Amino acid sequence: MTAQTISAAFYRGNKTFVVEETKAAEPGPGEVAVRIAYCGICGTDMHVYHGNMDARVGLNRVIGHEMSGVVSGIGEGVEAVQVGQKVVVRPLVHCGECPACKRGHMHICQNLKFLGLDTDGAMQQVWTVPAHTLHVLPDDLRMDHAALIEPVAVACHDVRLSGLQPGEDVVVIGGGPIGVLVAMVARDAGGNVVISEVNPNRLAIAQKLGFDTVNPSEADLTEAINKRTGTKGADVVFEVSGTQPGVDAMAAVAATRARIVMVAIHATKPHIDLFQFFWRELQLIGARVYEPQDYEKAISVVASGGVDADVVITDVSPLSDIQHAFEALDRSPTAMKSLIKVGADA
Repeated sequence: MTAQTISAAFYRGNKTFVVEETKAAEPGPGEVAVRIAYCGICGTDMHVYHGNMDARVGLNRVIGHEMSGVVSGIGEGVEAVQVGQKVVVRPLVHCGECPACKRGHMHICQNLKFLGLDTDGAMQQVWTVPAHTLHVLPDDLRMDHAALIEPVAVACHDVRLSGLQPGEDVVVIGGGPIGVLVAMVARDAGGNVVISEVNPNRLAIAQKLGFDTVNPSEADLTEAINKRTGTKGADVVFEVSGTQPGVDAMAAVAATRARIVMVAIHATKPHIDLFQFFWRELQLIGARVYEPQDYEKAISVVASGGVDADVVITDVSPLSDIQHAFEALDRSPTAMKSLIKVGADA
């Protein structure tokens, strides 16, 4: 069988992507080929673009993992999916042998491989992946909306770990793409959500989505939250800003026995006031990626309209224009989620 020729965007270092023709990998035993429809650009992809991950990804990598697509080929032994089904990929491959895996925590495997970083990813017309990473989509779900499921799964994992109950007061610190998705999933779960953000463009998007907002550079965030909650504070806090002021604020706005979820990856080690955790019996929860149940929840939330995908998706570019898409996103003050349209018929 002659391998199929496809277009793929290769990262070559120095903020450069080159779209070239290549051969699609044929699915082997336990693998599935997926014809990609859309692929989102995430914060990690931007770190690659800036050269911060060259040691990990190299200079000939097809990146991308926030995708939607259609099964186009099935390898030996695969029975869970069929050609023609709409799918998304949960881009984690675990070893199955480390202590974390043996305890059932495969998503934080000690030898975890992240597809699209440690392997080639979805910014190519056909992506071959392990069958166990696939989740089947409803037939009527739009493929551009489905490309949000991976980041929405991050939000679903964060909200699930928080133990959020309907009616609880929630503060999301940081109104970027993940912060807004966390806020929408928390609202869908019944939380009373306030978003703290300093960027006026992001504040405008949050307000368009119907959220109460506070700009902590213009108002005292703790005072504002206390006023909203009758001096109680927030029952659940999500730190999504990745900044020291955000870390300072997360304990300050928290109610007694609040749960605080660390979502953001901090570039430098933040300073945390542990006295506040002792004094008010606060809980600090780490949240990394997602588990299969978070993907299924994300599919449900997106399909039901719990996430306003048309507002979150701010621009779409063809694969042939990927270089300009990354450059534009890098300098845009208004973009929220940028998609690459990989499939010509998507």
